[in-house]
Amino acid sequence: TPDTPAKYPHQLNNSQSDWDEVDTVVEYIRKEIGDPTAKIDLIGWSAAAQQLGPYTIQHADKVKSLFLAAPIFPPNGRASKENTDFGAPVEMPVGTPAAAFGYPMSVTSKNGLAASWARDLKCPDQRENGVLDEVWKAIQDVDALGATWGGPTPGAPTGFVRVRNSYWWGWNSTTVPLHNVLGQTVPVCLVYGEHDSIVNTAPDLGLLYFSVPELYRLIPGKKKLMFRLACAGHQIVWERAATHLHAMSEQWLENGKVFGEKGGSFYRDEDGVLTSQE
Repeated sequence: TPDTPAKYPHQLNNSQSDWDEVDTVVEYIRKEIGDPTAKIDLIGWSAAAQQLGPYTIQHADKVKSLFLAAPIFPPNGRASKENTDFGAPVEMPVGTPAAAFGYPMSVTSKNGLAASWARDLKCPDQRENGVLDEVWKAIQDVDALGATWGGPTPGAPTGFVRVRNSYWWGWNSTTVPLHNVLGQTVPVCLVYGEHDSIVNTAPDLGLLYFSVPELYRLIPGKKKLMFRLACAGHQIVWERAATHLHAMSEQWLENGKVFGEKGGSFYRDEDGVLTSQE
């Protein structure tokens, strides 16, 4: 109830716990394929960049390539104490969450998702009719508890998207070039929609300043690609442009190239024509 104090008023995750979870998955895959030294291709969407980017820099011996769709990158993101590594920026005593935000998760209703998505819809056929309903159903199917929350009528829940709250650090303009891993030891491909209002924001927003082009610029090696896709937003994985995204990821995984390109920045228009943005 609103008057009952929360039993756990802290965030659930932090950068180190996220990186540890990624490493657990990588080691599981290595074990499953029977090769303890195998390098794994990593693919992520949106905030997954916060986990996979720093993980790759720290574990270049375990990562074959990095493919990020609509990556969140804050150039002014929190730094470690030394700002030259990935250690926690504050002391983290055992059993005490560091720099706790005061709540374990955020929740979003279907209307909230619809409103957020609508901000990126700039083309008449950017998504198929009815796809919002299908996406919402899929989200509720994988969260049985979240599906019982929300709604104005008791006993008739409309469901929520539940997202765990995290305290992140180690993904910023200083860490991206560290050790010359990204774009050199590990090839990187970035893809985002031209109407994505989430991944590119105003520079005066501090920690909430995000920029995909700035991430591309900061990657030190030459083995880096960036594509800006026409008529696509942050929910690109559920829009018509998803077919292009799937094809691009397949080409990347199979050949280390996309549309025959191994490096560079490009705009892909609705007809599939590439224009260099270098």
